[in-house]
Amino acid sequence: MRIVEPWVKVEKFDGKDIMKRIERACRTCYRSEGKMTEDSYKNLIKNCITSGHESVLEHEKITVRIYNDIGSYKDLTRHRFASFSVESTRYCSYDKNKYGNQISIMNPVYIEDKEVYETWKKTMEDMEKGYMKMKELGATTDMCRNVLPHCTAAEYTVTANIREWKHIFSLRANNHVHPAVRQVMIPLLKYFKEQMPEIFDEVPYDEEFDPKYYAKLSVEEF
Repeated sequence: MRIVEPWVKVEKFDGKDIMKRIERACRTCYRSEGKMTEDSYKNLIKNCITSGHESVLEHEKITVRIYNDIGSYKDLTRHRFASFSVESTRYCSYDKNKYGNQISIMNPVYIEDKEVYETWKKTMEDMEKGYMKMKELGATTDMCRNVLPHCTAAEYTVTANIREWKHIFSLRANNHVHPAVRQVMIPLLKYFKEQMPEIFDEVPYDEEFDPKYYAKLSVEEF
Protein backbone atom coordinates (compact mmCIF):
# COMPACT_ATOMS: atom_id res chain seq x y z
CA MET A 1 0.00 0.00 0.00
CA ARG A 2 1.21 3.47 -0.82
CA ILE A 3 0.00 6.53 1.10
CA VAL A 4 0.05 9.61 -1.16
CA GLU A 5 -0.69 13.34 -1.04
CA PRO A 6 -3.13 15.31 -3.22
CA TRP A 7 -2.10 17.75 -5.95
CA VAL A 8 -3.70 20.14 -8.42
CA LYS A 9 -2.35 21.02 -11.86
CA VAL A 10 -3.86 24.03 -13.63
CA GLU A 11 -3.48 24.62 -17.34
CA LYS A 12 -1.38 27.71 -18.00
CA PHE A 13 -3.60 30.70 -18.72
CA ASP A 14 -3.53 34.50 -18.61
CA GLY A 15 -6.38 35.75 -16.45
CA LYS A 16 -6.33 39.23 -17.95
CA ASP A 17 -6.56 37.87 -21.49
CA ILE A 18 -9.51 35.70 -20.48
CA MET A 19 -11.34 38.66 -18.96
CA LYS A 20 -10.64 40.87 -21.99
CA ARG A 21 -12.08 38.20 -24.30
CA ILE A 22 -15.14 38.02 -22.05
CA GLU A 23 -15.43 41.80 -22.30
CA ARG A 24 -15.22 41.67 -26.10
CA ALA A 25 -17.99 39.07 -26.23
CA CYS A 26 -20.14 41.04 -23.80
CA ARG A 27 -19.84 44.28 -25.78
CA THR A 28 -21.46 42.57 -28.75
CA CYS A 29 -24.77 43.19 -26.99
CA TYR A 30 -24.37 46.96 -27.22
CA ARG A 31 -21.95 47.12 -30.15
CA SER A 32 -19.68 49.11 -27.83
CA GLU A 33 -16.40 47.48 -28.86
CA GLY A 34 -15.02 50.95 -29.58
CA LYS A 35 -15.09 51.75 -25.88
CA MET A 36 -12.60 49.04 -24.99
CA THR A 37 -9.43 50.25 -23.27
CA GLU A 38 -6.59 48.48 -21.49
CA ASP A 39 -8.56 48.26 -18.22
CA SER A 40 -12.19 48.67 -19.32
CA TYR A 41 -12.86 44.98 -18.72
CA LYS A 42 -12.64 45.53 -14.95
CA ASN A 43 -15.77 47.68 -14.55
CA LEU A 44 -17.71 45.87 -17.23
CA ILE A 45 -17.20 42.43 -15.68
CA LYS A 46 -17.92 43.72 -12.17
CA ASN A 47 -21.12 45.36 -13.41
CA CYS A 48 -22.23 42.15 -15.12
CA ILE A 49 -21.67 40.12 -11.94
CA THR A 50 -23.38 42.72 -9.73
CA SER A 51 -26.44 42.83 -11.99
CA GLY A 52 -26.61 39.05 -12.26
CA HIS A 53 -25.72 38.87 -15.97
CA GLU A 54 -23.09 36.16 -15.55
CA SER A 55 -23.80 34.28 -18.77
CA VAL A 56 -20.95 36.20 -20.42
CA LEU A 57 -18.52 34.29 -18.18
CA GLU A 58 -19.44 31.12 -20.06
CA HIS A 59 -17.46 32.22 -23.14
CA GLU A 60 -14.17 31.06 -21.56
CA LYS A 61 -13.12 27.76 -19.96
CA ILE A 62 -10.24 26.36 -17.91
CA THR A 63 -9.05 22.76 -17.47
CA VAL A 64 -7.63 21.40 -14.22
CA ARG A 65 -6.09 18.03 -13.37
CA ILE A 66 -6.60 16.81 -9.79
CA TYR A 67 -5.10 13.92 -7.84
CA ASN A 68 -7.23 13.24 -4.79
CA ASP A 69 -9.47 10.59 -3.30
CA ILE A 70 -12.50 8.99 -4.91
CA GLY A 71 -14.77 10.74 -2.43
CA SER A 72 -13.72 14.17 -3.68
CA TYR A 73 -14.65 13.53 -7.29
CA LYS A 74 -17.96 12.05 -6.22
CA ASP A 75 -18.73 15.46 -4.72
CA LEU A 76 -17.44 17.47 -7.68
CA THR A 77 -19.20 15.46 -10.36
CA ARG A 78 -22.49 16.71 -8.92
CA HIS A 79 -21.81 19.86 -10.95
CA ARG A 80 -23.60 19.34 -14.24
CA PHE A 81 -22.08 22.11 -16.35
CA ALA A 82 -18.57 20.71 -16.37
CA SER A 83 -16.79 17.83 -18.07
CA PHE A 84 -15.04 15.12 -16.07
CA SER A 85 -12.64 12.36 -17.10
CA VAL A 86 -11.93 10.11 -14.13
CA GLU A 87 -9.50 7.26 -13.45
CA SER A 88 -11.69 4.18 -13.59
CA THR A 89 -11.55 1.60 -10.79
CA ARG A 90 -13.26 -0.80 -13.23
CA TYR A 91 -10.38 -0.77 -15.69
CA CYS A 92 -7.38 0.16 -13.53
CA SER A 93 -6.27 -3.12 -11.97
CA TYR A 94 -3.97 -2.31 -9.06
CA ASP A 95 -2.30 -5.69 -8.99
CA LYS A 96 -0.43 -4.80 -12.21
CA ASN A 97 3.14 -3.52 -12.49
CA LYS A 98 1.75 -0.29 -13.90
CA TYR A 99 0.58 0.53 -10.37
CA GLY A 100 3.52 -1.03 -8.56
CA ASN A 101 1.30 -3.93 -7.50
CA GLN A 102 -0.20 -1.81 -4.76
CA ILE A 103 -3.14 0.45 -4.08
CA SER A 104 -2.50 4.17 -3.59
CA ILE A 105 -4.45 5.64 -0.69
CA MET A 106 -4.87 9.37 -0.13
CA ASN A 107 -3.40 10.49 3.16
CA PRO A 108 -6.15 11.92 5.44
CA VAL A 109 -3.80 14.36 7.18
CA TYR A 110 -6.79 16.08 8.75
CA ILE A 111 -7.17 13.02 11.01
CA GLU A 112 -4.86 14.27 13.75
CA ASP A 113 -5.69 11.80 16.50
CA LYS A 114 -2.86 9.24 16.36
CA GLU A 115 -4.94 6.26 17.47
CA VAL A 116 -7.71 7.05 15.01
CA TYR A 117 -5.15 7.48 12.22
CA GLU A 118 -3.44 4.16 12.98
CA THR A 119 -6.80 2.39 13.05
CA TRP A 120 -7.59 3.87 9.63
CA LYS A 121 -4.18 2.80 8.30
CA LYS A 122 -4.61 -0.78 9.54
CA THR A 123 -8.06 -0.93 7.92
CA MET A 124 -6.56 0.20 4.60
CA GLU A 125 -3.82 -2.42 4.81
CA ASP A 126 -6.42 -5.14 5.39
CA MET A 127 -8.44 -3.81 2.46
CA GLU A 128 -5.44 -4.04 0.12
CA LYS A 129 -4.74 -7.61 1.24
CA GLY A 130 -8.35 -8.49 0.47
CA TYR A 131 -8.17 -6.84 -2.98
CA MET A 132 -4.99 -8.70 -3.92
CA LYS A 133 -6.34 -12.02 -2.56
CA MET A 134 -9.48 -11.63 -4.66
CA LYS A 135 -7.26 -11.06 -7.71
CA GLU A 136 -5.28 -14.21 -6.94
CA LEU A 137 -8.54 -16.14 -6.77
CA GLY A 138 -9.44 -14.96 -10.27
CA ALA A 139 -11.83 -12.14 -9.44
CA THR A 140 -12.33 -9.46 -12.10
CA THR A 141 -11.44 -5.83 -11.51
CA ASP A 142 -15.19 -5.12 -11.51
CA MET A 143 -15.52 -7.43 -8.51
CA CYS A 144 -12.44 -6.19 -6.70
CA ARG A 145 -13.41 -2.54 -6.83
CA ASN A 146 -16.22 -3.32 -4.40
CA VAL A 147 -13.69 -3.31 -1.55
CA LEU A 148 -12.12 0.05 -2.47
CA PRO A 149 -12.80 2.85 0.05
CA HIS A 150 -13.53 6.52 -0.59
CA CYS A 151 -9.90 7.40 0.18
CA THR A 152 -8.57 5.41 -2.78
CA ALA A 153 -6.38 7.81 -4.79
CA ALA A 154 -7.49 8.70 -8.31
CA GLU A 155 -6.60 11.26 -10.96
CA TYR A 156 -9.28 13.21 -12.78
CA THR A 157 -9.51 16.05 -15.29
CA VAL A 158 -12.12 18.79 -14.97
CA THR A 159 -13.04 21.35 -17.62
CA ALA A 160 -15.57 24.07 -16.87
CA ASN A 161 -16.41 27.53 -18.08
CA ILE A 162 -15.61 30.49 -15.86
CA ARG A 163 -19.17 30.88 -14.61
CA GLU A 164 -19.30 27.23 -13.56
CA TRP A 165 -15.93 27.44 -11.80
CA LYS A 166 -17.32 30.38 -9.84
CA HIS A 167 -20.35 28.28 -8.90
CA ILE A 168 -18.22 25.24 -7.98
CA PHE A 169 -16.01 27.29 -5.68
CA SER A 170 -19.00 28.93 -4.00
CA LEU A 171 -20.24 25.47 -2.95
CA ARG A 172 -17.02 23.47 -2.52
CA ALA A 173 -14.61 25.73 -0.63
CA ASN A 174 -16.59 26.45 2.55
CA ASN A 175 -16.48 24.80 5.96
CA HIS A 176 -19.46 22.55 5.21
CA VAL A 177 -17.44 20.62 2.64
CA HIS A 178 -15.43 17.46 3.32
CA PRO A 179 -11.78 18.26 4.20
CA ALA A 180 -10.48 16.28 1.21
CA VAL A 181 -12.44 18.56 -1.12
CA ARG A 182 -11.28 21.70 0.65
CA GLN A 183 -7.69 20.50 0.29
CA VAL A 184 -7.88 20.96 -3.48
CA MET A 185 -10.61 23.58 -3.91
CA ILE A 186 -9.24 26.28 -1.58
CA PRO A 187 -5.74 26.57 -3.12
CA LEU A 188 -7.31 26.42 -6.57
CA LEU A 189 -9.76 29.20 -5.71
CA LYS A 190 -6.96 31.32 -4.26
CA TYR A 191 -5.04 30.96 -7.53
CA PHE A 192 -8.12 31.97 -9.55
CA LYS A 193 -8.49 34.98 -7.24
CA GLU A 194 -4.93 36.02 -8.06
CA GLN A 195 -5.43 35.64 -11.80
CA MET A 196 -8.97 37.03 -12.13
CA PRO A 197 -9.81 39.11 -9.05
CA GLU A 198 -12.65 40.94 -10.80
CA ILE A 199 -14.49 37.63 -11.09
CA PHE A 200 -13.43 35.59 -8.06
CA ASP A 201 -12.58 38.09 -5.33
CA GLU A 202 -16.03 37.92 -3.76
CA VAL A 203 -16.18 34.12 -3.63
CA PRO A 204 -15.77 33.11 0.05
CA TYR A 205 -13.85 30.12 1.36
CA ASP A 206 -13.06 28.49 4.69
CA GLU A 207 -10.29 30.76 5.95
CA GLU A 208 -9.99 28.67 9.13
CA PHE A 209 -8.87 25.62 7.16
CA ASP A 210 -5.17 25.18 7.93
CA PRO A 211 -2.97 25.91 4.85
CA LYS A 212 -0.71 23.02 5.88
CA TYR A 213 -3.45 20.75 4.52
CA TYR A 214 -3.56 22.44 1.10
CA ALA A 215 -2.82 20.28 -1.92
CA LYS A 216 0.28 21.21 -3.89
CA LEU A 217 -0.66 23.39 -6.86
CA SER A 218 1.32 23.82 -10.07
CA VAL A 219 0.69 25.56 -13.39
CA GLU A 220 1.53 23.56 -16.49
CA GLU A 221 1.09 23.37 -20.25
CA PHE A 222 -1.53 20.71 -21.01
